[in-house]
Amino acid sequence: MTFNQLADELKQLRKINGSSLRQVEEATGISNAYLSQLEHGDAVKPSPDKLARLADFYRVSYEQLMELAGYLGQSMHSEVRAARPKIVSTSRTKSSRTSVLRQALLNTELSAEEEALVADYISFLKAKNKRSSRQF
Repeated sequence: MTFNQLADELKQLRKINGSSLRQVEEATGISNAYLSQLEHGDAVKPSPDKLARLADFYRVSYEQLMELAGYLGQSMHSEVRAARPKIVSTSRTKSSRTSVLRQALLNTELSAEEEALVADYISFLKAKNKRSSRQF
């Protein structure tokens, strides 16, 4: 895993959450400047404590943030995952774990109108992918 993956995930999580860097700072106690460094991939090895606060704030897996930060190897993550009960069935996904992004989407409170828009967008993306795969 690379810091860019962690940076991308954190940026996506904040966008899905609809929070500004200042709001995340207020909720977690992590400075706005450091949050910005994390989201740009400029912070090297964020402390597990900061990752725990971010996981709590975004309501996502601490272990997956730790893996993205390079603290947990894939095999160690598998052991941690095996010890935890499954919350979400991932039988339709290529991976046996729920991605951080998927967790954030599942934990996001959307209005009925927002849910309809998300469903429409997912349908659009799937149709676009089908068209792209047929061209080859």
